Amino acid sequence: MNYKIYLFRHGESTYNRDGKFTGWRNAKLTPKGKRQAQLIAKKLKDKKFEVAFQTPLSRSKKTLKYVLKFHPECKKIISDNRMIERSYGILEGTSHKQFIKRVGEKLFRLQYSGSAIENLSPQDKKQIEKFLGGKEYKVIHRGYEIKVPKGESLKDVEKRVGEFIIWLKKYIRKNKVNVAISAHGNSIRLFRKIMEKSSREETVRWVIPYNKYFEYDV
Repeated sequence: MNYKIYLFRHGESTYNRDGKFTGWRNAKLTPKGKRQAQLIAKKLKDKKFEVAFQTPLSRSKKTLKYVLKFHPECKKIISDNRMIERSYGILEGTSHKQFIKRVGEKLFRLQYSGSAIENLSPQDKKQIEKFLGGKEYKVIHRGYEIKVPKGESLKDVEKRVGEFIIWLKKYIRKNKVNVAISAHGNSIRLFRKIMEKSSREETVRWVIPYNKYFEYDV
């Protein structure tokens, strides 16, 4: 017998709305985010699941709360850190635009304040070139193995999500249950990568919507 996993992203948060690195910060749902959560709840209304998973962050919990209004059959809620959003470390709370501007200005000063750039090895110069302005944001935001200082890379997230999936499949089969998971953009990204056997290149191109759920058989 096959059992179901229903995986969905929390609604828009205040940090999502404002274009900020959110990570593990406890940003609340916006009014739009609440409407998105209600839409997900309606889309899942006719599905059945006995166990629901959330992360410790309020946006995950609040979205799940909307979903559970239609599911009296769900008797158990489990909080699990392994499906939490990617940690953006020192960037959390920084706007994307501020980050790009700050990095661009820093490199500009390096380039015109002596021989800082010229003294670098050819390999290090190439690294600097990769991190110019908006390109740095893209590398940090979507670069697979780039670890944010005091934070995580997507590879780090894949490791913990992968461990969760192995555990989850055993849990589902042992308890013979369908499950719902209220998660985050990057944890869903890596969950999909593993379950759909996708490449890194495809994975980093995905945009994880707020108003769609992903369904998997176990």
